[in-house]
Amino acid sequence: MSQQMGRVRLPNGQSLSQMAYGVWRLSEAQDTSVNANLARIDACLAQGITTFDHADIYGDYACESLFGQAIKARPELRKQIEIVTKTDIMLLSSHWPQTRVKHYDTSAAHVQASVERSLSRIGVEVIDLLLIHRPDPLMDAAELGACLDGLIDSGKVRGAGVSNFMPWDLDLLQSFMKHRLQTNQLELSLLHTAPFTNGQMAHAQQHRMPVMAWSPLGGGRLHSQAQTPGTAAARLASKLTQLGRDAGTDATAVAMAWLMHHPAQVVPVMGSNQLDRIARFAEAAQVKMDRQTWFELYELANGHEVP
Repeated sequence: MSQQMGRVRLPNGQSLSQMAYGVWRLSEAQDTSVNANLARIDACLAQGITTFDHADIYGDYACESLFGQAIKARPELRKQIEIVTKTDIMLLSSHWPQTRVKHYDTSAAHVQASVERSLSRIGVEVIDLLLIHRPDPLMDAAELGACLDGLIDSGKVRGAGVSNFMPWDLDLLQSFMKHRLQTNQLELSLLHTAPFTNGQMAHAQQHRMPVMAWSPLGGGRLHSQAQTPGTAAARLASKLTQLGRDAGTDATAVAMAWLMHHPAQVVPVMGSNQLDRIARFAEAAQVKMDRQTWFELYELANGHEVP
């Protein structure tokens, strides 16, 4: 029987599935057809994974459209899923020939136009959660805050959040908004534990704000470096494998369970184009994680015991 993921509630009453499917690799799949992408979506839904994480830039601005073609083929899917997307990174791309340097753009004009493009590419009338992808040194918090409030009030966006923000960046933007920010999507994994001590996770808990975790397997390094002496992945490999075996699953599920054990309510964003791997994402729900096991993994990740 397939495991089923739980739900995580956002401050505005919306909810996300306890794990999200990240579409950033969709354009890299050997098969990017509508049927192949529908199969990936169905594999997620079968496990209760209903949240799909996008960004305008993914796949050199192609992934939203690929996903949108699948939704167009089966419009009834829209009522079963939550669409998260991000904006503000400007890539060097043939799609933007006027861009001469990678940069961030949090101007109201850009964010509003980006939302319209995402709505069109995905083929939906509303984005469930819009995130500002990276902190912008030139962010005009008053302008951006008013823009995000306006998008929510217009009904084009149900909720807004941020990604990769430090607490002070988030607080600055929030201070110029009437609507609450809903999440901070952070790089977080056994190979990137800084948010547990740099204030990001504490801030999220303080504001009852679930955290979305990108690169929850360290960009694949948790597996690819498992045989590389001296790496955190190598220190963790044996313990993760043992815990996975004990739970009837694998090391990936244990690494996800470690993240989801945190009281801040962490939503790992998992990405794969392989149906067999997607079908096993929710096995993390069958891993029992107690406090001492969590700290055993934390110690192996950091290479030393806690002070």
